[in-house]
Amino acid sequence: MNALAARRRHPAAIALLLMLGLLVTGFAYAAVAPQPAQAEASSTEDVAAGKKLFVANCASCHGVNAEGRATGVDDQIAGPPLAGVGAAAVDFQVGTGRMPMRQPAVQAPQGTVQFDQEQIDQMGAYIASLAPGPAVPSEEDVDPADGDPAKGGEIFRVNCAMCHNFAGSGGALTRGKYAPSLDGVSPKHIYEAMQTGPQQMPVFNDANIAPEEKRDIIAFLKVIDDAPQQGGHALGSLGPVTEGWFAWFFGLGILIAISVWLGQKSA
Repeated sequence: MNALAARRRHPAAIALLLMLGLLVTGFAYAAVAPQPAQAEASSTEDVAAGKKLFVANCASCHGVNAEGRATGVDDQIAGPPLAGVGAAAVDFQVGTGRMPMRQPAVQAPQGTVQFDQEQIDQMGAYIASLAPGPAVPSEEDVDPADGDPAKGGEIFRVNCAMCHNFAGSGGALTRGKYAPSLDGVSPKHIYEAMQTGPQQMPVFNDANIAPEEKRDIIAFLKVIDDAPQQGGHALGSLGPVTEGWFAWFFGLGILIAISVWLGQKSA
């Protein structure tokens, strides 16, 4: 008993107990932690074809193995590493024409899509093979008919309106960046943007906004797209900025024109 008590009082016993506790905690977390959505297993042919497309069109910025590449100027990054971004990020960036970028810029604007959907899926399969990441959502995940627009509006106003405007019309941010308009954006790309957080947008994973809540947001934006403008022209739904500009430009212009006309008539 004395020998056992001496071992318990040994200074190394505390460190061993801490290491054992950390190991047990790590294994327990790995067993119960939620896993990110994974794409369905892709064929080796799709992965190989996707890698060829990637090397030919994306490697100049993102590296041959998607490891990322710096410009060499003040350690700026030309293209970030892509391991772990998932097929959803590829589908969004390439499927909206933002990638490949035509030239370096503060933000990648939406442009003409340069690849067909099969090629986009192949590049997504290659990127997904590098590390686990968000998968492309199913049609059921993004179907606005299954969402609740009222709930989606509440979630959108809390999480998105400060950048994208209350009606999803977009808005300016700092240093030349901007939140793009969501008018006419496909439900799939809206869902993928929330999953992957493109540009300066934060990532809204399933722990932050549940899949059904993402669908509610899509339903809300679809209602806004289809809603008639009962009050006349919406002026971009940008609020007092465009309304004030309209009042000054047209209202003041009309008053000046009337003043000139009255002056000429009296003369």
